[in-house]
Amino acid sequence: MRVEAWALRRGLPPGAPLRRTGRGPARATRVAAGYRDTAALAVAGIAGGLVPTLRTGDVVVATEVRRAGVRGGAPVPCPAAPMIAEALRRRGLTVHTGPVVTSRRLVDGRMRDRLAATGALAVDTESAALLAGAAGRPTACVRVVADVPPHPLYRPATLGRVTAALRVLPEIAPALVEWAEATTARQVVLASPRSFCAGVERAISTVEQALDRHGPPVYVRKQIVHNAHVIADLQRRGAVFVDELTEIPDGALTVLSAHGVAPAVRDAAAERGLPVIDATCPLVTKVHSEARRFVGRGNTVLLIGHAGHEETEGTLGEAPGRIALVESVRDAERIEVADPDRVSYLVQTTLAVDEVAGVLDVLRRRFPALTGPSSDDICYATTNRQAALREVAAVADVVLVLGSENSSNSRRLVEVTERGGTPAYLVDDVDAVDLRWLAGVRTIGVTAGASAPPRLVDETVAALTGLGADAVREHTTRTEDVHFTLPKEIRTS
Repeated sequence: MRVEAWALRRGLPPGAPLRRTGRGPARATRVAAGYRDTAALAVAGIAGGLVPTLRTGDVVVATEVRRAGVRGGAPVPCPAAPMIAEALRRRGLTVHTGPVVTSRRLVDGRMRDRLAATGALAVDTESAALLAGAAGRPTACVRVVADVPPHPLYRPATLGRVTAALRVLPEIAPALVEWAEATTARQVVLASPRSFCAGVERAISTVEQALDRHGPPVYVRKQIVHNAHVIADLQRRGAVFVDELTEIPDGALTVLSAHGVAPAVRDAAAERGLPVIDATCPLVTKVHSEARRFVGRGNTVLLIGHAGHEETEGTLGEAPGRIALVESVRDAERIEVADPDRVSYLVQTTLAVDEVAGVLDVLRRRFPALTGPSSDDICYATTNRQAALREVAAVADVVLVLGSENSSNSRRLVEVTERGGTPAYLVDDVDAVDLRWLAGVRTIGVTAGASAPPRLVDETVAALTGLGADAVREHTTRTEDVHFTLPKEIRTS
C-alpha cells in the first residue's frame, strides 16, 4: 500500500529500488511480471499475526512463503531468514522466523485459526504472488505484525495497531539493504576435514550412554566439550554441568570432560566416593603421561599453551611447581629453569601449528638440550582442520568458522585464516552471521571446529544459498578414519 511504501522509503538510502504493488494478489501478480530480470527480490510491509505469542510491532522474517488454499503449490523458500533476523535483532527489534502465508482476502476468526494450525506465523495478501516467479534468485520476505489474535480484525482499534506497525517499517529497511548487498555470493567452499573429531564424538557418546543406561541426572565436571549447542542438547536430555565436584551430590554419577583433569580432582572424587566416568580425550591423556614421564626424569617441563584453558590446568596439575606454562614467544624469551640441561616441552593439543613453531624456535635456541614428545602433541584433528582451511582461505573472500567462543581449536582456525590475510569470523551458528561481513563477496569459505556439530555447517550453507550462492564445493585435504573406544566404565556397566 502507499502508506507502507512511504514508511519503508524513510528507512532506505536515496535511490534504493522500491516498488509499490498495491494490496491483494491480483495486483501483486501483475506487478511481479515486471521483475523477471531482477537479481534479488525482497517483499516487505505489514501483516496479520496468526499466533497469540506475537505482538503488534513484532517482525516476522519468513523462512518460506506459502499460498493459502492452493493444493500442490510449492512454498517459496527464503533461506537467508536467519541472517536477516539477526540484522533486525541487532537493531533492537523483536523478531520471529517461520512461514508466512498469503491469502486472497483479509483473514479473521476461524480462518485465522485454520492458518495458524498450519504452522504459519503471519498472513498477508501479496507475498506469494510477488515471489512466485523468483525461483533461482535470492528472495526475502519481512513483515511487521499489525493485528494479532484474539483481537477481532474489524474493530476501530485495528487502525491503531496498523499505525504502530507502520512506525516499525522504516527500521527494517536497513537490514534489507544489508541482505541485498550480500547477494553477490556465488560459491561456498567447504573445508574438509571439519566438525567433530574422534575425541569429541567419544566424549559426547559417553554422556549420552551414561544417560541412557543410568538415567538423568548425570553430572559433568566442566563442559564435556566446548560448544554451546552440544551443551544445550545434553542439558535437555538430563546432563547437569558444574564447575567443581563440590556442586555434585553425594553418590551422583560423574563424568570428567574431554579436556582432562589434574590428579587432585580424581583424588577428590575418590575421597567422596563419587562413581566417575573419565571422558578425557586419549590424546590429552597422552600429554599427561608424557608430563609424568619427563618430571620423573627430573626435568623441568615447559607447557606451551593458553592460561585458563581446562586442558592446560589439568596438565599443570600433574606436577605443580615442576611444569611451567609458556604462552608466547615473549614468555619463551623470559622463562628461566633450574637446570638448562634438563628441560622438556609439551604442547596443548588444540594450538595452531605455526603458533607453536615460533615458541619452539626460541626454546630450542635458549635450551639446546630441550627434549620433547616422541610424536606431536597437537592432535591430528587440529592439524588437519587447520591445513584444510589454509587452502580454502587462499581462494575465499571471507571465511566463517562454526564454533563457540570458548573453543580453543575453533579460535585457532580463525587466527590461522587471518594470518593468511583472509577475513574470518567465529560464529556459534548461522543466526550469528552478520550480513555486513558478506557484502560484495563472491566466494565464502566455511569450516567448523572439532567440537562443533556438523548440522551447524549444513544450516549455514543452506542460509548462504539465500544470498545467491548456487555452487557448493567440498575441498578435502585428508580423510580421517580415527575412532576411540568408549571409557571402560561405559563398556562394562
